[in-house]
Amino acid sequence: MPPTVANAYRPEGQPTACFSVHAAAEPGLMPRVVELFAKRGLVPSSWVSRVSGHEITIDLQMPGLDAEAAHYIASCLGQIVSVDVVLVSQKQ
Repeated sequence: MPPTVANAYRPEGQPTACFSVHAAAEPGLMPRVVELFAKRGLVPSSWVSRVSGHEITIDLQMPGLDAEAAHYIASCLGQIVSVDVVLVSQKQ
């Protein structure tokens, strides 16, 4: 199995990192957000985005991501131009 596929597999029962990104609705925002996961060989299990006026909210979930990695990715998300707020939590 190629390394990227092996890294993308996350067994059931692992904690799930939940991210909520609030930003100005700009065309390049979603690719920049998903890039932070894709370059690590990760595919979020859930992605929901909503635009209201000139703002966008992206809620996504990543199973099997440990707390340290989740907080690092949240920090990187916060550095994207136009991002106002990033919230991160974990659920079982």
